[in-house]
Amino acid sequence: MVLVDQSTKALAIATLSTTTRVPLLGDALGLQLAFNPGAAFSLGAGSTGIITVITFAAVLFLTRAALRTTSPSWATGIGLIWGAAIGNLLDRLFAPPGFGIGHVTDFLAYGELFIGNIADAALSVGFGVLGWELCRARRGVQAPQSRLAPAEREAPE
Repeated sequence: MVLVDQSTKALAIATLSTTTRVPLLGDALGLQLAFNPGAAFSLGAGSTGIITVITFAAVLFLTRAALRTTSPSWATGIGLIWGAAIGNLLDRLFAPPGFGIGHVTDFLAYGELFIGNIADAALSVGFGVLGWELCRARRGVQAPQSRLAPAEREAPE
């Protein structure tokens, strides 16, 4: 996920313009380069450093959650969100204007709504998977467990 995200951002920087949109599906979807200092929809554009710290904390939390889950669907959702967070964190750490305050590279223009990137799409899918699993859990549907017997799943002391 991180490799795909960073590769597509590098390609976008090399080939796209911030002023010209390349239509893919008419006006609904296109390609246009943008640099986002904030979070989703440019919220918090003046707080890039704080967003970087929050994203770093989220990566640590998601790493711990991924290591503890036994459900393939939860692992998928967490993994998508984790990979997306790392992809955007790399931009914040290493992209201009400087370390920890870098702007995230966006290039997928969704009509006049917003411009995002592959990581943003992965975040959406990851949250969708986790939302679905939460709904299933609320209805009492058990998530599939590891194929190991319960005694084999426990860590040795």
